[in-house]
Amino acid sequence: MATSRSTHMRPAPRRAAPQDALFEWEARDKSGRIVRGELRAGGQAALKATLRRQGLIVTRARKRRGGNGGAIRQKDIAVFTRQLSAMISAGVPLLQAFDIVSRGSPNARMARLLGDIRADVEAGNSLSAAFRKHPRHFDKLYCNIVEAGENGGILEPLLDRLATYQQKILSIKAKVRSALLYPTAVVVVALVVLAVIMVYVIPSFKDVFKSFGADLPAPTLTVIAMSDFFVAQGPLLLLLAGGGGFALLQSWRRSERLQDGADRLLLRLPVFGELVRKSVVARWARTLATMTAAGVPLVEALGSVGGAAGNAVYAAATEAIQREVSTGTSLTSAMRGTAVFPPMVLQMTAIGEESGSLEHMLSKAAEIIEEEVDEMVKGLSSLIEPMIIVFLGSLIGGIVVSMYLPIFKLGSVV
Repeated sequence: MATSRSTHMRPAPRRAAPQDALFEWEARDKSGRIVRGELRAGGQAALKATLRRQGLIVTRARKRRGGNGGAIRQKDIAVFTRQLSAMISAGVPLLQAFDIVSRGSPNARMARLLGDIRADVEAGNSLSAAFRKHPRHFDKLYCNIVEAGENGGILEPLLDRLATYQQKILSIKAKVRSALLYPTAVVVVALVVLAVIMVYVIPSFKDVFKSFGADLPAPTLTVIAMSDFFVAQGPLLLLLAGGGGFALLQSWRRSERLQDGADRLLLRLPVFGELVRKSVVARWARTLATMTAAGVPLVEALGSVGGAAGNAVYAAATEAIQREVSTGTSLTSAMRGTAVFPPMVLQMTAIGEESGSLEHMLSKAAEIIEEEVDEMVKGLSSLIEPMIIVFLGSLIGGIVVSMYLPIFKLGSVV
């Protein structure tokens, strides 16, 4: 019996209701052929009724796990942008494209967001205006590029460029995050192991040592004293650590000054600071390249670039550059005045300004720096691993040796 995917057999697009869930279904058509697909519906009864109107008899249907979705991530927006670009390129009408994309989204929140945008467009609003109503998911840069595409009649290529930009930014963020996450996770695990040893293991050795009737070595006494402190003050230490961490997090969220300080400190970290700096510069260059390629005036484009860089130091530098450029200063001179951009980026920006290919040269600069970030991440991974092994070996090994020293001297004590 023939089997096929339900592409042409899929029911006519309909705006997903907020209570709809995503179902995977299998059905038999009038000729007995098996067709499969996915559909949002309020329940199995609604699903079967919808498919029955299309001449399909449902043989199996189940709600997809996670069909209600979670938070809308940047990756979801990037995938949507790519899909919308492809459908517009294929000649699919805009409203129908929104229906198709929302139907295919496994995240119900994303489907509802697209439904709201579709309704705004259907009511006569421009696409960029509909996006601007959701600044949490579509930032100023995104909306400006879409508006430029609408005004210039080049929405599809600019959406494609925007999707590429988003994927590049997500990729470099993931690489930096992985480089920073590994050592952090190992240190946290080491601290947990250390706490378990101090609270549960050392006290057992202490009881054994009491029966020796002899003075204990200084390293052993030091470890036992630390263990006594952890046992006595452990709850208070946990409370202080948890409360302090929560208070710091809340203060960081509410205080721009604290966030700015954290961004500056991050750039000054040994080794990791350079990695963060390169990733920020790559994001800055790629963002400006995308904006200029969309035909956004340079001064206006710089207004979106600073926030997209994701670092307070470069946001402040971009504001200074924007002020200088608005008074007639060249972009290269304004960038050089901030003293936060590497010579290679300045040189390529100058070439781009002189040759009239600023967007191309900024894109090339971003690609070069992204390759450098890749190499740094690989180098850090190979460097950090032996350093962590030595650190953990010294920490745990020192404690173990300290606790076994009295046992090594047990013969002389007896």
